[in-house]
Amino acid sequence: MLLGLGAGTVTAAIAARAFSPFVVVGSAIIDLTPGPMKEAVIRVFGHGDKAFLFVVLAVVVGVVAALAGVLEARRPWLGRVIVLAGGAIGVAAALSRADATALAALPAVVTGIAGAWVLVFLIRRMPAAVPPRAQTSPSRRAFLSWSVAAAAIGVVATIGGQLATRTASAAANARAAFKLPRPAASATPVPAAASFDVSGITPVITPLDKFYRTDVELVIPQLDPEQWSLNVHGMVKHPFTLSWKELNELPMEEHYVTLACVSNDVGGPLISTAKWLGYPVRLLLERAGVTGDADMVYSESFDGYTAATPLSAMTDPDRAAILAIGMDDQPLPFARGFPARLVVPGLYGYVSATKWVVDLKVTRFADYQGYWVTQGWAEKAPVKQSSRIDVPRPGVRLGAGQQWIAGVAWEQHVGISKVEVQVDDGPWNEAELAAAVNVDTWVQWRWSWHATPGDHQLRVRATNADGVQQTSGVSDVLPDGATGWHTVEVSVA
Repeated sequence: MLLGLGAGTVTAAIAARAFSPFVVVGSAIIDLTPGPMKEAVIRVFGHGDKAFLFVVLAVVVGVVAALAGVLEARRPWLGRVIVLAGGAIGVAAALSRADATALAALPAVVTGIAGAWVLVFLIRRMPAAVPPRAQTSPSRRAFLSWSVAAAAIGVVATIGGQLATRTASAAANARAAFKLPRPAASATPVPAAASFDVSGITPVITPLDKFYRTDVELVIPQLDPEQWSLNVHGMVKHPFTLSWKELNELPMEEHYVTLACVSNDVGGPLISTAKWLGYPVRLLLERAGVTGDADMVYSESFDGYTAATPLSAMTDPDRAAILAIGMDDQPLPFARGFPARLVVPGLYGYVSATKWVVDLKVTRFADYQGYWVTQGWAEKAPVKQSSRIDVPRPGVRLGAGQQWIAGVAWEQHVGISKVEVQVDDGPWNEAELAAAVNVDTWVQWRWSWHATPGDHQLRVRATNADGVQQTSGVSDVLPDGATGWHTVEVSVA
């Protein structure tokens, strides 16, 4: 099986980069897994959820391979049927993908045929029963040598094929050569007063390599921008297709925007802020001419992932909803959606932040549902008001005396007016707010605490710009985002 997977992986690297056998089967498993189960895996394994899937898949393949070997030795044809059936599953998984090409099934076909052939080859060289006192025999040594060789070739081919798939491609070369156009409207610089000098507090602007990532891709897509286009259609007067060249000739805007994932627990890390460069989606929709009683924009990624965004959010002139091509003065990283993605402030990512976007369809919520909505999540998902304690970390041991309690608070597209901190069951104390970058970003806060010896519970709550206080009611992330006050327990010596 190792050799079969290696052969399939090499074939994918040569002829169908996105259709490595492990990847297509893993992607199919993700699509078929119920939403609550996906959420449970993300909650337990975080960014390691995809690695966990690969480990489970490898174990399953190993068990099936062992079973096939035993059955083939006892009943010829039965084991190879199991191996070929595994290849057939890979074929079905590859062809089910929205981005399937004419060669999509080829790696899985090669995996099944190569695996079955090697199975038969080895079984025919398996030695007859060896007397109990005999430790080895020429036939056993030959069988083990062939088996080890097949496994070694399979491992090398699998690793080599994966590396070849991820190395320089037309897309990687194109991104490396691409220079962002100069913005027609630059973002207002981040105020110096937006950051507090508190060790351990979340930076106002998230470093690129620390920006959170949640998506259903097992392998980060690499699209050649010269082959990219955006189709704008549906309930519009003038449908059109926008090419990469045309997009980059449009007047771009810069905006600082905080994005948040609906899977973020209270106090969780799945939220980040960046400076984005892109073209307003509302101007694309104006060009198309929205008609009728449309109320939603149905966006689609190159691989068939979909999201449903309220039309009102896309057309609001006061909301920086953009088709982004740049992030923190660089072309979008592949993991962040290069060549183009959506950024819509104030909405959770699963309804607003489609990466590798290739299609915008103006339609109605009554007619379409996005990917995660079909998995049990809410249809509309404004980001909920929240706050987080970054300093001190849970479980730390502090010294008595003055200590900073600090963190961030947010309600994108509304803004934060006040943050309060409570120690144990004492009074609420108003924290100092840093300057806000804009209404679409989080804001830092801090409060100086005179720590006394003992164990303590620290809580935080925020009040938004409309005077609405963050709810203390606890709710799970399903179906539309977690609520509650972030609480941290610390010890003071």
